Amino acid sequence: QKHEFFVDMTCEGCSNAVTRVLQKLGGVNFDIDLPNKKVCIDSEHTVDTLLETLKKTGKNTSYLGEKSA
Repeated sequence: QKHEFFVDMTCEGCSNAVTRVLQKLGGVNFDIDLPNKKVCIDSEHTVDTLLETLKKTGKNTSYLGEKSA
């Protein structure tokens, strides 16, 4: 299941922070769209878990919805 999140990323450092927290969580495939400040995650984890994980970056984060494959 693919989920799309808004993460207020402004630079490579921000996207690296997102990469770090998601890799630590494990069991995720993700794409980071830095210019549009979006992260698309393919995972079995719940939306709540993913959102909490992304919030660990300290960035403003919100759930945009499911993304059709």
